[in-house]
Amino acid sequence: MKNLAISRRYAKALLLIGKEDGKAEIYGQELDRLAGLVSKEKSLEQALTNPLYNAAARKKVLQLVIEKLSLSKATRSFLFLLFDKGRIGFLVTINEFYQKLADELKNVARASLVSAAELTSETVEKIRATLSKKTGKDIVLDVRIDPGLIGGVVSRIGDLVLDGSIKTQLLNMRESLKRSESV
Repeated sequence: MKNLAISRRYAKALLLIGKEDGKAEIYGQELDRLAGLVSKEKSLEQALTNPLYNAAARKKVLQLVIEKLSLSKATRSFLFLLFDKGRIGFLVTINEFYQKLADELKNVARASLVSAAELTSETVEKIRATLSKKTGKDIVLDVRIDPGLIGGVVSRIGDLVLDGSIKTQLLNMRESLKRSESV
């Protein structure tokens, strides 16, 4: 729990810097690129965070990665601050908070849309517009296909789940029938 509070604090700090200099979007993209790389490459994560390696060597690895990714001066300073404070291991969590806070700032909500079959772009746009109307936010949809749904769609925005799948309707019908049998 403490780690989450620390991660949120660092994410807020970088976002405030980004708001002040108008580069919040750029910092978010850079942070996301590096966090994605670190979470995908476990050997890189170890090279940055494992205390068995000496700190100077770990910092050199960070410096090389920053140069390779051509990160901005502010992001570079932020990452070195994380490293110096022993917080570089929180990078992925800090990134998650940063992206959520940046979305809130832009009045954006991220939602997933899972369907049994491929949907037309018009259908996806209608669903996005409906969700946008319901939430009062711009919706960014992550669309996926799951044939296991049989038919219909399932949409998730944070904790809100809108399930219109045939699979769920069949399960609900089965439960309803079971309850009526046991009466």
